[in-house]
Amino acid sequence: MSYGLSRRDFLKLAGLASLGMVVPPSVQLASNRLQGTQKNVLIIVFDALTAYNISLYGYERETMPNLARLAKRATVYHNHFAGGNYTTPGTASLLTGTLPWTHRALGFNDPAIESFSRKSIFHAFDDYYRVAYSHNTLVNTLFDQFFNDITEYVPQDQLFIFNDSFIRKYFPNDEDIATVSWARAIKRSEGFSYSLFLSQLYEKYRNGKVGEAARNYPYGLPNINNDNYFTLEDGISWLADRMSGLPKPFMGYFHFLPPHFPYKPRKDFAGAFSNDSFEPIIKPEDFFTEGRSNEFLHKWRNVYDEFILHVDSEFARLFDALEKSGILDDTWLVFTSDHGELFERGIWAHSTPTLYQPVIRVPLLVFEPGFQSGRDVYENTSAIDLMPTLLHLTDHPIPDWAEGRILPPFATEILQTGQPVYTVNARRNKPTAPLTEATVMLVQDNYKLIYYLGYNDYGAGDEYYQLFDIRSDPEELTNLTQTKKDTTSHLLSIIKKKLDEKNEPFITN
Repeated sequence: MSYGLSRRDFLKLAGLASLGMVVPPSVQLASNRLQGTQKNVLIIVFDALTAYNISLYGYERETMPNLARLAKRATVYHNHFAGGNYTTPGTASLLTGTLPWTHRALGFNDPAIESFSRKSIFHAFDDYYRVAYSHNTLVNTLFDQFFNDITEYVPQDQLFIFNDSFIRKYFPNDEDIATVSWARAIKRSEGFSYSLFLSQLYEKYRNGKVGEAARNYPYGLPNINNDNYFTLEDGISWLADRMSGLPKPFMGYFHFLPPHFPYKPRKDFAGAFSNDSFEPIIKPEDFFTEGRSNEFLHKWRNVYDEFILHVDSEFARLFDALEKSGILDDTWLVFTSDHGELFERGIWAHSTPTLYQPVIRVPLLVFEPGFQSGRDVYENTSAIDLMPTLLHLTDHPIPDWAEGRILPPFATEILQTGQPVYTVNARRNKPTAPLTEATVMLVQDNYKLIYYLGYNDYGAGDEYYQLFDIRSDPEELTNLTQTKKDTTSHLLSIIKKKLDEKNEPFITN
């Protein structure tokens, strides 16, 4: 029997319902005043998408043909760096315009320090209708912190096919232990759970909910924590529909999980690179290897590249829908990522102290309203530059806390060449303590120095550093610390001075 309500129709209704469920009535009334001539801002983030594996940026596999086509209408940044090497610090840098050693969202699922609760891109666009959504729980932790400056905070589970969100609903103060208890009692891990009877009932119920969608996913449905299932198609369809109904001007930040692990491409893209002739460069291991075999890394790289194909298809569909609806006529559209992904030197993904290019060099494309010609920027740029640039382009003041600069070619004054660009990883460091275990990358012109501090348990000693000429050696195969000692010393002194400056407020007597 058919009840005439498709999943797509449900998502449309859910999108409209979210205004009443999430937005206070006073904000809904105030939104009537937000009808001006300022341009909208729409930021689209695809999690863990490295520029290193995108054909537009020179990758041998054609992973993003649609992006290459659309790039002819965008300003493309070819040497753009994330603020951190995984979601928490990388996203916090996008949202605050500051680096991790400033916002201090360092550890897994950390918020920024309390003083940043009203220092975000949402606060900076306080006269805009501000809407935010993410599949990724770590991003939602940051949204929770910035909640007072978000007009429409779309619940994470709204775009899930099936989820265990009742854990958050009924155990808000004990979410961590409740989630673990639920997983152990009900969810099967390698065929086992604490409660065999309940787990079987649960699986039967879950499989009925997700079965139809799963037919199009030979590796299984995209998910979070092995249970919160979603499809990128649903998210893109919902977003395309929701954009037409937003009050203007709006600032939207939408952070989708793909192509982040688990890599689950749709059947159209599964196996696309299984039998090609691509041979990745085999790179030497170092202190931070995880011991992954080259076969293991090549296998997962293949599936990751397939998932990028999937992302490419869906972003193109979103772009076409926004263009058809006229949204792009008065909207600055941004395509980027919070960090990259690594398949080399025995290291997989991005939970690593290293800051090699694939894990921190990310795509950035900016589509200007009504602009039909492409531009290429090869200067080194940073994720923290995005917020001040968008504020500048929409005639907003740039707050004094922002550490980034206005991106070329949009700056009104001549920018100095050779500006330093940093990435910071201090995952195991306490947020309110000086950074004593950290990795800091500094790029200046064509040289890149990676400074490792306090990794004695890795065998790297108290200090270890690498210098690469990323222009002549983009694969980072030759460490120049012994042959370019003056350059190494100069860049190292810059990093140490900056570390001292950023650590000073956290030193207690």
